Amino acid sequence: MPTISAFRGVRYDLGHVGSLSDVIAPPYDVIDPELQEQLYKRHPANVVRLILNRDEPGDDEHSNRYTRAARFLRNWMREGVLFTEADPAIYVYHQEFEERGQRFVRRGFMCRTRLEKFGEGNIHPHEETHSGAKADRFKLWKACRANLSQIFGLYPDPENQAQAILEKAIVGQTPLVATDHLGVVHRIWPVTDIAVINQVTAAMAGKPVYIADGHHRYETALNYRDDLAAELAQRGEQLPPEHPANFVLMMCVSMSDEGMLVLPTHRLFRGLPPMTAEQLTAKLGDNFTTQPAGEGPDRAISLWEEIETEGEQGTFGFYTAEDNRWTLARITDQGRRRMAEVASDHCPDWQGLGVSILHRLVMDTLLDKPNLPAPKYVRALNEVPVGLKEGDSSGRDLTGQQGSGGRFELAALVMPATVEHIRAISNAGQRMPAKSTYFYPKLLSGLVINPIE
Repeated sequence: MPTISAFRGVRYDLGHVGSLSDVIAPPYDVIDPELQEQLYKRHPANVVRLILNRDEPGDDEHSNRYTRAARFLRNWMREGVLFTEADPAIYVYHQEFEERGQRFVRRGFMCRTRLEKFGEGNIHPHEETHSGAKADRFKLWKACRANLSQIFGLYPDPENQAQAILEKAIVGQTPLVATDHLGVVHRIWPVTDIAVINQVTAAMAGKPVYIADGHHRYETALNYRDDLAAELAQRGEQLPPEHPANFVLMMCVSMSDEGMLVLPTHRLFRGLPPMTAEQLTAKLGDNFTTQPAGEGPDRAISLWEEIETEGEQGTFGFYTAEDNRWTLARITDQGRRRMAEVASDHCPDWQGLGVSILHRLVMDTLLDKPNLPAPKYVRALNEVPVGLKEGDSSGRDLTGQQGSGGRFELAALVMPATVEHIRAISNAGQRMPAKSTYFYPKLLSGLVINPIE
């Protein structure tokens, strides 16, 4: 693994803010305007004012949401709302949550991780990124000079040795606890024992890291470091190797952790002409075997249970709005050969991924719709029938796109990628299609901040 280190994190002083639950927030990219308003009202020092400050009338290049975030951060530090840890620490982080009626605990730890360019070290991306999100985060980091939330990194550790060292160190220690808006319970323990930190660092040596979530923030960290290095070079100076800008705040979770779940992200497609199940089946041809699978938006729930139980990446549930019907489709050997042809620029693991088959083979090739608007990405299964009933007009989706009105002509239930897919495709130097994975629960912002000054 790249170099990891303890750091003096910036945290909320509970004597000033009261409950930690009142000042935390989910990552900026899953906060819609309604949740943003709720977080603003929850506490005057909620971290949303840093990670996603609101636009205000009269904003300009000198006064805007980035400069306001920086001003809040400075004021909170000065007023004691936030304080800096007395000693360098690694932060053990547990998330307790429920999924499908079962309780899980995902365990990991937050540390500083030395930056490496993709393809030049042992840190690997798994999804594509977009320039707009990186530009937004760069402006925020330039103003605040801090990592306000974590990168989510996965590492191979079959015996969970690194985490076991930390779990032993926190036995009997009282955690800091926060409950988020979804009911997930988050607990952190600062670990400052130098011997323990050294043991964890040694246990992580040589392990690769695969970025699960936070690709935009990781690339922003690289851009920030390079920008700072260029500024110093103009003055005839160099960026010191141990400067905080050479590192990024990362949550590290073992791929073998029992709470490590990857959930699906289903698709509701915009911009297609009306199509019946019969017409869809004809277009799929001998690339898929198909069978009728019921009707009505609500059928999505039970159909997904069948698909999930089958557990095959090449199995899909398609809904055609024109006739209100569902079709169960399974890729054939002919379909796999066709996929290999149309995706010859990718490795076999990428070609076998459900989201790859859906977008490259079905949407781009068989339906001949390579330039559709981005679909509405749906993570909660019960939102699939809601979206199909309400149509494309119910606010912004996970990509920030506003509904354009009208119905979604096609829906697709698709299997999620697995942790092993991430490892194999990343090791091949390739990236998955956008929204191939959904790691639940999200990591909270506001638990600890990493200064990069």
